[in-house]
Amino acid sequence: MAQYTRVSGSVGLITLQSPPVNALSAAVRQGIVDSMQRALSEPEVKSVVICGQNGIFSGGADIKEFGGQMSGPPLIPMIHAIEAASKPVVAAIEGIALGGGLELALGCHYRIAHSKARVGLPEVTLGLLPGAGGSQRLPRLIGVPAALDLITTGRYVTAAEALKFGLVDQITDHNTVNVAVKFAQRVAGQPLDARRISTYPCLCPPDVDVLFEEVMQRVRRTARGAIAPIACVQAVRAAATLPYNQGMERERELMATLFTSGQTRALQYFFFAQRAVGRWSMPSGARWDTSKPRPVHKAAVIGLGTMGRGITVALAQAGFSVVAVETQEKQLMEAKQAISGMLERGAKRRGVAPALDKINYGCNIQSVADVDLVIEAVFEDMALKKKVFQQLSAVCKAGTFLCSNTSGLDIDQLACQTRNPELVVGMHFFAPAHVMKLLEVVYGPKSSPLAVATAMQLGKKIGKVSVAVGNCRGFVGNRMLKPYLEQALFLLEEGATPEFVDQVLEEFGFAMGVFRMSDLSGLDVGWKVRMADGLVVPNSTTGQATRLRQGRRYSPLGDLLCEQGRFGQKTGRGWYQYNKPGSQVAKPDPWLHSFLDEYRARHTLVARRIDHQEVLERCLYSMINEGFRILEDGIAAGPEDIDIIYVFGYSWPRHRGGPMFYATTVGLNKVLERLEHYHQAHPDVPSLQPCDLLRKLVASGSPPIQKWREVIKKVRSQL
Repeated sequence: MAQYTRVSGSVGLITLQSPPVNALSAAVRQGIVDSMQRALSEPEVKSVVICGQNGIFSGGADIKEFGGQMSGPPLIPMIHAIEAASKPVVAAIEGIALGGGLELALGCHYRIAHSKARVGLPEVTLGLLPGAGGSQRLPRLIGVPAALDLITTGRYVTAAEALKFGLVDQITDHNTVNVAVKFAQRVAGQPLDARRISTYPCLCPPDVDVLFEEVMQRVRRTARGAIAPIACVQAVRAAATLPYNQGMERERELMATLFTSGQTRALQYFFFAQRAVGRWSMPSGARWDTSKPRPVHKAAVIGLGTMGRGITVALAQAGFSVVAVETQEKQLMEAKQAISGMLERGAKRRGVAPALDKINYGCNIQSVADVDLVIEAVFEDMALKKKVFQQLSAVCKAGTFLCSNTSGLDIDQLACQTRNPELVVGMHFFAPAHVMKLLEVVYGPKSSPLAVATAMQLGKKIGKVSVAVGNCRGFVGNRMLKPYLEQALFLLEEGATPEFVDQVLEEFGFAMGVFRMSDLSGLDVGWKVRMADGLVVPNSTTGQATRLRQGRRYSPLGDLLCEQGRFGQKTGRGWYQYNKPGSQVAKPDPWLHSFLDEYRARHTLVARRIDHQEVLERCLYSMINEGFRILEDGIAAGPEDIDIIYVFGYSWPRHRGGPMFYATTVGLNKVLERLEHYHQAHPDVPSLQPCDLLRKLVASGSPPIQKWREVIKKVRSQL
């Protein structure tokens, strides 16, 4: 709803009231319409101020209304009526003005913003465009180049940046509503024709056609198959080349196309999935709403390699006091310099002072004795991590949470090294740790709900999307990655090339294909893990035995490259060749093609033609199948957890909703049928054997993804 009051005698104050973000629901829109009519009809009222309660202007449209029949006054005519009003209307922007909230503000004649407010048009992140005149008014107000940037990226801008653009008329550090009311009194009675943005000419550069062509090419590259950013460019082009009314019609047409697209459904599902993962639960019955976290004031990071440095930066930037420990003096000096540089660069981007004073460095583990939480980030070696946890258990004060930044090692084994195993959880960060949004919080059978809640809350405070998952080899993300990588290698054995496999995956929407990503991260990383697992054998072994490990098909191709010293970008050779070590420009390598031919000949493998469909189905469906196994095992509570992990941690294209949601768009019955087909052709590959949960879901009529938890519960009760 919206509350109407009269203040200072002559100002009608309309306050949006729809917690938590004053979304423009049907009731709110009706309240705005009724309040505006009242304000315009009262002779005593000379001007109007629109604000939001609780220090928030408006977060935009109510996304929950998207799935049903829209009711209440439409947003576009409401905004047009505000703009056409005979009395000046001032938007008092506090907190946020996003999407429809900013479009509402653009319909007002003036905009006053608090200095800490943020504004933006993030509709593109939901697979849409600003559909209430935002794509037409914004370029007329701030110019085409700036509008293209904001609309195609969906990024938020600060009040200071908005003032620089000309998006707001004034910013203040004081009570925004009071400032807006005084401003409204001053402008009462002034002519409004020059304040109606829809009447402005569009501010276009002289080479507008060249600009739009360049922007469209850039957006197509970065969108990786998403259609909403492209539609946003088309809508802004309509603003630049058509009269306002025709531009609005073009905006409506583009919006209608997007609104019914599968990508929009996927992105809206993903929006709600981000909320769902915060409502975590454990097999013990512990839940997010009954498990209160303990405050963390001081944290420690043990090990200042690449991951430890990033974690330290993330903690310091969030305001935590950090003890950073590295036992090797040379590495400690290097880490100090690197962390300081990262903090200074980050602070410069955000326009704040670097948090250098938040970090105390030490070379002795004794220096963490008084911290509330420790994150161990030493080398991924179980024996080393066990030793560190033994030391931490002896040194830390009672009640200190002990967390491991492991990407897949057994949390239970680490917990067993401590006096209080219930205080041990995994905190799996993704590199670079101060940038990547994902955090897997891993609990074992002994982990307490208190420890999980505290780790989840810490992740939220440092800006991560935290997902609680159970303990198993590889947890969720890396466990699902294994069959994906295996299938890519098997496809090489059968006739594909690295560049073809990568091309197919990148056309699907991944930022990098599997082999380019492997070269980036380093082939030797996985090689060392496989050696520790006993999977790697000398390359002198010949015959079929080379391709079987522990009773299942195994491809040694990556091992053989590592034995040649080909570790990827760092050595200038891997699955691709590079001009020099460290270069990021991947080029097809004739040596690698000859190597594959020789390998196939040695193992009597006949190369065959492999098409796009087979690459996608074998790589993606095997990954999805493992996702069903994870759900069946209770490692992830629901499909949303898996989808959030894969979008934020593994560059799964967001506009496809995540691997589990993607399975619903393909059709679970088709996924099952194709897995059965490939498993029949490759019976020595267990990851292609369809999971029981997948079969149960298909037998249940392939229910919507929101209903999967019911089937999962039944399947798990039968195990």
